[in-house]
Amino acid sequence: MRETAYAKINLALHVRRRRDDGYHELETLFAFVDAGDVLTAAPAAADSVTTLGEFAGGLDNPFDNLVAKALSALPRPPGLAVTLEKNLPVAAGLGGGSADAGAVFRIVEALHGLPGDWQARAAKLGADVPACVLSRTHIGLGTGTEQLSVEDDLAGTPVLLVNPRVPLSTGPVFKAWDAEDRGALPQGPASRIAREGRNDLEAPAISLCPPIAEVLAALTETDPWLARMSGSGATCFALYDTPEARDAAKAAMPKDWWTMAGRLR
Repeated sequence: MRETAYAKINLALHVRRRRDDGYHELETLFAFVDAGDVLTAAPAAADSVTTLGEFAGGLDNPFDNLVAKALSALPRPPGLAVTLEKNLPVAAGLGGGSADAGAVFRIVEALHGLPGDWQARAAKLGADVPACVLSRTHIGLGTGTEQLSVEDDLAGTPVLLVNPRVPLSTGPVFKAWDAEDRGALPQGPASRIAREGRNDLEAPAISLCPPIAEVLAALTETDPWLARMSGSGATCFALYDTPEARDAAKAAMPKDWWTMAGRLR
């Protein structure tokens, strides 16, 4: 079986407050790009994970990554040899590990079905994992694990992802947030929420990783209808009216930056 771990982006990310449990109360508009890491699974005598690809070196221990943990989280007959082609940068605001785990859930669902409590099992692996199992545009609440449907008028929108090849861990970015509640997500279809929303982690992320501002400036010069940082960074995205505009923007980016072109699912 072959399954894509679709890159996750936050079209908007509003941080409302710090919670007593140390996490943050979020309101976010999740969307997914039709490209990402690629997982291939085959029957085997025992579970195994092999990692390859451009960013395989960013995983300290392939047998302790979220692919292996997702395999262990689901009740099923043992015996899947999984190869992970790591195309997404690590610590990049794209939910790469969560997307990989989500792809494992979909593989197991196709082979054996998922248990009724799959969402709770996914949430134990990471706040973004339930969203990545679904891999469709929706609103996330709480720590991101609660899903609300939204009118999706953005499917097929050309999108460009750009990362300055600087890893940025999530924890320090949340710690640098100024704790100011700037208000709830707008209401309406996905396009309105994206246009009128914001990413409250953009400023603290830039304070820790100044190249993010350079990426945003470069994307803004390509005349997208929206350019914003995703998640806790350092990847930024831009949305365009046409694939031609997106591809021209991709060609204009510095060659030492990582880029990925696609469409919203």
